[in-house]
Amino acid sequence: MAKHLLHLAEQVASTGENLNIADSLEVEKGSSGNVRSMLAMPIRNRNFQIIGVAKIINKLNCQPFDENDEQLFEAFTIFCGLGINNTMMYNELEKAMARQKVAIEVLSYHATASNEEIQGLQREVVPEAIKWNLGSLTFDDFSLTQDQMVLAAVRMFSDLRLTSRFKIEYKTLLRWLITVKRNYRNVPYHNWRHAFNVAHNMFGMLKTCNLLGVFEDMEILAMFVGCLCHDLDHRGTNNSFQEKTGSALALLYGTQNTMEQHHFNHAVMILNSEGHNIFSNLSSAQYARVMNVLKQSILATDLTVYFQVRMEFFSLANEGDFDMTQKEHRELLRSLLMTGCDIAASTKPWDIQFKVAKLVTSEFFDQGDLEKTKLKITPPALMDRDRKHELPLLQMRWIKDICLPLFEGLTKVVPKLAPMRDGALRNMAKWSKLAATSQENNGTTTDILEHCHSLERGPSIDPPPEAPPKIPDG
Repeated sequence: MAKHLLHLAEQVASTGENLNIADSLEVEKGSSGNVRSMLAMPIRNRNFQIIGVAKIINKLNCQPFDENDEQLFEAFTIFCGLGINNTMMYNELEKAMARQKVAIEVLSYHATASNEEIQGLQREVVPEAIKWNLGSLTFDDFSLTQDQMVLAAVRMFSDLRLTSRFKIEYKTLLRWLITVKRNYRNVPYHNWRHAFNVAHNMFGMLKTCNLLGVFEDMEILAMFVGCLCHDLDHRGTNNSFQEKTGSALALLYGTQNTMEQHHFNHAVMILNSEGHNIFSNLSSAQYARVMNVLKQSILATDLTVYFQVRMEFFSLANEGDFDMTQKEHRELLRSLLMTGCDIAASTKPWDIQFKVAKLVTSEFFDQGDLEKTKLKITPPALMDRDRKHELPLLQMRWIKDICLPLFEGLTKVVPKLAPMRDGALRNMAKWSKLAATSQENNGTTTDILEHCHSLERGPSIDPPPEAPPKIPDG
């Protein structure tokens, strides 16, 4: 009987047609009289491909299977197809998740802190903030080594009362910091040093400008962690480049905040790695709050976000309507402080500002070269190596149009930030002078940056101009 029924099932599978047999002598004979009637139908997947055959035999009332039976059985085969298809998809998903887990384990082994690194730094004494001038808004961005920056970050966590307030274990903090450091790529500017300097800018603003009492401890924790993580795994190319090239990141995150979304997700991945969760002692409500502010903080470092919110902030600042007690105003200030920390190199003493400008320019030129060779397009002036003679003018405009309005607005709300505004003014004046020098040379200087720097070496601190420009009204 089994062989005969199998033959009939194969017939349905090969033809794709339903089979309804009643009172067939051949079937009765092939089944030794055990089968009087049979209904068989193909089972199909979502692509309408046959993946099996379902059959029923011997209707209970000894009658043939009728049209109503066929409709009910067809519904059953559809359900079977869905079930089998979902099971197959689930198995594939399980395999994909397993592959991802293995990949993460391999990457984690190479990208996370080693026990030797942790033990080495555990033996080091963490200096007081004053030793490394951490309390100054004019801190030298290039004064510390890679490991010293890790220890300085530990000091800032401590001085902000984050380690004690949120019970962050020292070894966990070290492991997390070292892993964050290792997950920054070796690109000219958007690297671990930049991340540390952005975090230091936040530390300096919070400590020297009496902002610790403005924000909740959880907001401070999220902003400071956000500064350290805000450019994780940066590839040295911007969001526009991801969109133009149709990169995997653009496909994964879309074309809005592409890199910033990646930085946040990378930060979450590190936090979720074994032994790295510096938030492990937070309650569920605290954890949700910190992660929400952390995401907002990292996304705020996308300048498109700054452009979206700055006029609202400028209006409140100009009218004197900014109210630190209002939640919405504090959220706005958080966003603008993240931007300010990210571009604070424009406020530093000239030697520091100049070094940063060279690093940024180097990274931009590398992207411009890629756009020329891979995309066959002419990059923007700031990224075009062939237009390097325009850099002083472009730097001056960068400070005038982007940086200065922000620090002027922040100073209106937080007067103790005036030194940062004044620093931006001084640097804008220097770049303006260098732009004039470049024009006098008709843009033919072999290396305009080196030439200009040689003309401008001298005291780092000049008196600011008497009347800083007003924030634009619109």
